[in-house]
Amino acid sequence: ADNMSFSRGLAAALALLAPAPTDAFTPRTAARVSQVSRRGGRCGAIRMVASGSTRVVVTGLGPVNGVGMGQEEFFDGLLHGKSSLGDITRFDVAPDIFTCKIGSQVTDDFVAADYFTNPKSAKSNDRYTHFAVAAARLALDDAKLEVESCDQTRVGVVIGSAFGGMETYETQTLKAHNGKKVSPFTIPALLGNTAAGIVGIEFGCKGPNFGTVSACASATHSMGSAMEFIQKGDCDVMIAGGTEAAITPTSFAGFCSMKAMCTQHNDSPTLGSRPFDADRCGFVMGEGAGVVVLESLDHALKRGAHIYCEAVGYGASCDAHHITTPAPEGEGLGRSIEMALKGSGVDHTEVDYINAHGTSTAYNDKFETMAIKGVFGDHANDLYISSTKGVTGHTLGAAGGLEAIACAKAIDTSKIPPTVNYNTPDPECDLNYTPNKLIELPTVRAALSTNLGFGGHNAAILFKKFEP
Repeated sequence: ADNMSFSRGLAAALALLAPAPTDAFTPRTAARVSQVSRRGGRCGAIRMVASGSTRVVVTGLGPVNGVGMGQEEFFDGLLHGKSSLGDITRFDVAPDIFTCKIGSQVTDDFVAADYFTNPKSAKSNDRYTHFAVAAARLALDDAKLEVESCDQTRVGVVIGSAFGGMETYETQTLKAHNGKKVSPFTIPALLGNTAAGIVGIEFGCKGPNFGTVSACASATHSMGSAMEFIQKGDCDVMIAGGTEAAITPTSFAGFCSMKAMCTQHNDSPTLGSRPFDADRCGFVMGEGAGVVVLESLDHALKRGAHIYCEAVGYGASCDAHHITTPAPEGEGLGRSIEMALKGSGVDHTEVDYINAHGTSTAYNDKFETMAIKGVFGDHANDLYISSTKGVTGHTLGAAGGLEAIACAKAIDTSKIPPTVNYNTPDPECDLNYTPNKLIELPTVRAALSTNLGFGGHNAAILFKKFEP
């Protein structure tokens, strides 16, 4: 396992060093390149896609969330601000340690066994894997793709999660501490790579398969990695995204102890998540999964697939600043956005929509705004920006997957979902956050999804309207 991890890490590092064109500079990129030259070639964080790489398109969308199951119900909920936030019912939040008592839970009518080929397989897996399998099946059904009809060795899976099998860990730890026998499935159920592995087993995917763990940037890192396998010509299809089931006593209590979650709206849950609003007071946790089907353009065209959009850019960086607080002025996130734009063929002025990380926390929303302004310059004022966490809750490692789906649908329908609960402008968050009402445009040329995670992890993925 250690050798495999080293090999994957080395391959990823080599991919970042690949030669690439120098188009799609942003105002800040040009300034940084000049600065690097003056400093004698100091290493920057500029990643570019190799010239002539295989084009990658999005053909299937699989959201699992309290807002909705499947892309149509989910996106309609985003567009119309149908909040999934409510009282936590999965465990008792009465004790004082739970200062936040609200969240977004996947509805009670979700039956994991319905999504497994063998319903008994659901019993041995954690809820986070249940969501991943359900989202993958929804995405493949949406793509009208049977893995068995493909070269299965060229179909891969990358699924991210921040917490992995948290529910399994907590329940089995209690058993062990009380001297009771733990389940023989405990270890595989709690591992962070199990969701990817089970998706591969369930659908017969024999290509690259692994999990990503980078807190709330996990899903975006997974999709970016998956995109690169296709760009390099190693795979025809990748199933990628994120999954999370962290609405558990320990994780909830931990975030409450950090004072990271909203505590002011326990009696009015739907008002709790208010990204970029001056009265925001912390995030509201959600759960679920967001999985997309990525294909090489040639593979998608040959089978007549519906193409939602094209995936054209991916960037990743580290703040190297603080374990939980973003870098001042959003410098690290800004570099990720620049990477996604570099070599994408998309000029920064062609980006019409950003689905922002927008967690409804003081620092994230402020520094993310600064990052966007730093990269896009004057064009930042022309952007439509929204955070859909006001209705989905913050789904942690699944967030990027659900938000990539929002971007793909925005491009496909030319409709921008709003930021709900945006009522009081914050002078430090002074861009257009598409407040409370959807916007329909003549076209959405390109859309960007951004995510930040504890540890200083940043990721951005760029999609554009498909043109043959």
